[in-house]
Amino acid sequence: MFDRLLVLAVPLVLSPRLLLFLSETGTERRVALTPLESFMAFHTGILVFAIALALVFNIPSDPLDTTAKRGAPGHPLLGSLSVACVLISFISYNTKSVGPLGFLVFLGSGTIGLWGLWALLFSGSAYVSRKTGADKRTSRFLFGNKAAASVQKKQWKKGRSA
Repeated sequence: MFDRLLVLAVPLVLSPRLLLFLSETGTERRVALTPLESFMAFHTGILVFAIALALVFNIPSDPLDTTAKRGAPGHPLLGSLSVACVLISFISYNTKSVGPLGFLVFLGSGTIGLWGLWALLFSGSAYVSRKTGADKRTSRFLFGNKAAASVQKKQWKKGRSA
């Protein structure tokens, strides 16, 4: 499956004029793609390449091996498509040849990409300490909040003693 998607993605990204050759009917002959056609071909190629990479990294080489370490929880396409959407957002913001469509694609893919990166950053289940009952994520890297952890611990102890 990966090889088919890669065969589809590479021409879309590297040589979108191949589409003209493949869609030629014999009577009509165009020499160049419109800016809209090249814009859509390039961005579709990026998305197809991201799906191909997700397939490579998420399909196990031995499906019967139960000892294989599983990756982070979440959807297998989340990481690659989030990065691809952020890349598409950056490229479409700097594209002026398609008019307002570039800005609309920037907004849509940027929203999807940032939302996906947010989901990757904060994915996982809630970690509650058995000893204190406090949420262990309150003092984790990036958003340290030790005061909230100590307040939760006091409330837990108060509720446990009553």
